[in-house]
Amino acid sequence: MKGATITGIGMSKLGRNLHRPPMDLLLDAALEAMADAGLTRDDIDGITTYPGRATGSPGMSPLGVGELRNALGLKTRWHSATPEGAAQMSAIMVAAMAVATGQARHVICFRALTESSSQTPERRASLPAGSTGRVSGWPSWYLPMYAMSATTWAGWAATRYFHAFGMTREHLGAIAVNQRFNAQGNPRALMHGKPLTLDDYYAARMISTPLGLFDCDVPIDGACVIIISAADAARDCRKTPLRIEAMSAAMNEKETWDQQPDLTKMASHDAAADMWKNTDLKPADVDVLQTYDGFSIFVPLWMEAFGFCGHGEAKDFIAGGHSRLDGSLPTNTGGGQLSAGRLHGFGHLHEACVQLWGEGGARQVPDARVAAVGMGADRSLAQCSSSVIDD
Repeated sequence: MKGATITGIGMSKLGRNLHRPPMDLLLDAALEAMADAGLTRDDIDGITTYPGRATGSPGMSPLGVGELRNALGLKTRWHSATPEGAAQMSAIMVAAMAVATGQARHVICFRALTESSSQTPERRASLPAGSTGRVSGWPSWYLPMYAMSATTWAGWAATRYFHAFGMTREHLGAIAVNQRFNAQGNPRALMHGKPLTLDDYYAARMISTPLGLFDCDVPIDGACVIIISAADAARDCRKTPLRIEAMSAAMNEKETWDQQPDLTKMASHDAAADMWKNTDLKPADVDVLQTYDGFSIFVPLWMEAFGFCGHGEAKDFIAGGHSRLDGSLPTNTGGGQLSAGRLHGFGHLHEACVQLWGEGGARQVPDARVAAVGMGADRSLAQCSSSVIDD
């Protein structure tokens, strides 16, 4: 997206059962992001979020744009909230389009949730009808088959991929162990200070075969803010702006997981293929990959979608060490959602920026210049998006 840049990032404390008001967490992230960019409240003239305030899912999205606007005392020219069903990167994408078309100069994009402290044994945001007890729409076809959560649906894709290409739990375990290793270099990560071995991975309880406990990301309380700025406005910001080179949320098939014609590809392939059409960069130019890992199986799907390896080859790519910090394609360098905590992709974009600004400390990838980010999704892998940013 020509004309759009990232100028600042912020993140609150991440944790389980923090029992802090969501606005408290969001203000921490917003103020940090503005300071990071060298901007004041008077500079912010746009605001957007994913997915907007949602009252039906406890803790999943407790705040809307108006609440943050009022809390910060902003005078905005443009605002937006992307609805349920939109791509998880949609807030970033519409903000980029807003600054590129002159609707705003500096836009706060945020994700805030209190999913961990809001859930009870009877009420969970990640389960259909988790707060209302009533089921409608597409979940009504899943629940009679005891497909109660996304773990089951992701298990379908993993089972099919295992059958088609010979992947094993050892390959998925390598993803979980690698990302936990990366989290040890990220002080913000939920699992910082808690190493994981392959033996630990195997010993953990199964959730939905072939996915076990450590194949699943971690619900948390927390907030993340990304500031998107017009390219000319970014010249006055504190740091070198990161250019958004290309992005896409293409979707060519149905958006429910079980209706995909090929469960070993799914919609990440559509988004990535469309994104590459909008840039002269190639997969070989990418220095770091930050990709959605709501479940570990999504990582190889995204690797293949982006073209870092061929279809069915991700297991060998991972086994060869390519996704490690010292590999050819360091992946989810901050721990990803499996070890840093679930921010529905915003944490991945935050980490991409950390790497491109050279602020990764012990986990920093040397000379990182180009990052690929794959985000998606909360209800369907068809709701995914991808982007390439560079400095």
